[in-house]
Amino acid sequence: MSGWGFTLWRADELARVLGGEARGPVGNVRSVSIDTRTLEQDALFFAIRGEARDGHDFVPAALGKGAAAAVVDRAHADAFGADAALIVVDDVLASLERMGRHRRAEMQGRVVAVTGSVGKTSTKEMLRTVFARQGATHASVASYNNHWGVPLTLARMPRGMAYGVFEIGMSNPFEILPLTAMVRPEVAIITTVEPVHLAQFRSIHGIADAKGEIFSGLEPGGVAIINADNPHAARLAAHAGAGRAGRIIRFGSGEGADVRLLHIHLDPDFSAVSAEVFGTPVTYRLGAPGRHLAMNSLAVLAAVHATGADLALAALSLQDFTTVEGRGRRVALETGAGSFTLIDESYNANPSSMRAALAVTGSMPRGLRGRRIAVMGDMLELGPEGPNLHAGLAEAVLAQDIDLVFACGPLMKSLWQALPSDRRGAYAEDSAALEPAVLASVLPGDVVMVKGSLGSRMGRIVTAIKDRYTARPVAEADEA
Repeated sequence: MSGWGFTLWRADELARVLGGEARGPVGNVRSVSIDTRTLEQDALFFAIRGEARDGHDFVPAALGKGAAAAVVDRAHADAFGADAALIVVDDVLASLERMGRHRRAEMQGRVVAVTGSVGKTSTKEMLRTVFARQGATHASVASYNNHWGVPLTLARMPRGMAYGVFEIGMSNPFEILPLTAMVRPEVAIITTVEPVHLAQFRSIHGIADAKGEIFSGLEPGGVAIINADNPHAARLAAHAGAGRAGRIIRFGSGEGADVRLLHIHLDPDFSAVSAEVFGTPVTYRLGAPGRHLAMNSLAVLAAVHATGADLALAALSLQDFTTVEGRGRRVALETGAGSFTLIDESYNANPSSMRAALAVTGSMPRGLRGRRIAVMGDMLELGPEGPNLHAGLAEAVLAQDIDLVFACGPLMKSLWQALPSDRRGAYAEDSAALEPAVLASVLPGDVVMVKGSLGSRMGRIVTAIKDRYTARPVAEADEA
């Protein structure tokens, strides 16, 4: 949540908390920012040095937009004039981490962290939805789950929160360790372990070990929540046992699960779920379709149980969950001759999430003379197995009755070649070259799903489709 409207950090505490020196007319802080494009008035701007840009270049813009102060390093401090409102520190990112740890130390509520190869952000959003009905809740924005996103989320947390929900990501070994040490969760969830970032790991076992790092940051006696259906569940449980977990909760569909899926009905607009939570029957409606989302909702109920929150209210709250932009959000678009449905899965992709997206697309009803169309870009960071993992998606395309595939990228060529000729829409080297073919092919009644790794830039195709056609309520399109 934003700090706008009240004091998030007092001016007189900033230098001490950040370990720096205040210069100029520093004011009270209502929000914390690292991006001048979204900076609010009275924000504290951290001039973080990134791979492509140095935040110090944007300090004048931040102050010009009404920032309460800018956090800068000593090498740049004298470049902004004597009247500039600054907090001067040795290292800007380290000062942001210091602020995050300080706010976590003040936190008296319950803290939940989530990681996993697939489903981190959607599970975090379910947790946000559920806990917000139980008390004041602060959660990560978008996918702020890396070395700057986690401390930024902590620094933005207002005082007095009843619940804090944090997403923690990684692409290499040992990246989670310092992040979970900052968050210090009382409850930590691993949604699943899948072959993602294989280029950085020798095997999927290494991925499981990296995800298991989240349990090292648990508060003593904390709760570890593990997917019992995943083949690496025992390995993850060993990490939990080696850490400070006082308890392990397993969710899944098998008889040994503490939070167990009994039945699921997948509708184009929602999922109806029947489950047991430590033997207590729970039936609820999840406000988005997909078996993968329903499975992760079990992890959410496990976290509710672990924190002692109201289980019945949590189950009721899950109907308010909606998919996140770029991760399954649907929009109905009008062509002039009728409407079609766009499923935006463009944010990222791996073999598991791609199969899940194809399953959701396959469950969507076509309109009159409509088709199910998958627009697919490369899944990156899969290492030497990349071509085979792409080609292997042909089975899912056929199983989910996808009518046409539009593919782009050198890795997706392996899928293209594995498909029957009647399922081939068009192939191109990149998303820019594929875009015209997709736009020219969309017809009323179609269901169009767009997905690929972030580096594949599939979002440009989503944007092009939205720019070409007019949005209308999904319910109207479903009736077409």
